[in-house]
Amino acid sequence: MAYVVSRPGGAWELRESRATSRGPRSRTLASFRTLTAEVVEHARERSEGGLTRSEARAAAHRAGAPVALDAPDAAAATLIRELDRGRAPRPALLRALAAVLSDEGRPGIRTSSVGPAEPGEAISANARAAASWASAAPVEHGAALRDLLLLADRLPHPARTGAIGFPPLPAASA
Repeated sequence: MAYVVSRPGGAWELRESRATSRGPRSRTLASFRTLTAEVVEHARERSEGGLTRSEARAAAHRAGAPVALDAPDAAAATLIRELDRGRAPRPALLRALAAVLSDEGRPGIRTSSVGPAEPGEAISANARAAASWASAAPVEHGAALRDLLLLADRLPHPARTGAIGFPPLPAASA
């Protein structure tokens, strides 16, 4: 069984436990700051229990460890973020990307099953914003959270009228 533990200084360990005649034992498969595909492969090579990529990622998510996006997801999120900021690729690359995404250029990739139903249909604003934030750095996520918490502190509290009522406590039986 694989699990992830936090270490001092922002480090994490991907560990594996196994039963032995002397009781349960655990060993470190890999140490990391962000779980990447390379870290998972290193851990899979050292694992005795047949660790899978999905098990390693699930263990990291359960522990709250940072998990890097896979290369295609990271590239897509970064491209969406750059497009939202008004920075587009060169026209030749944009045409090639459009061809690949419309299934003309890569028969192995079927975007028609995940894309909009109609050619002119757009994704929702919420979906686009979420996709743009997928490539944001943790520092940007932290700054946005801090801003939201400061905003929540400044919102007016509703005025209370009268005393706060508490339900009666039942008499303790002896």
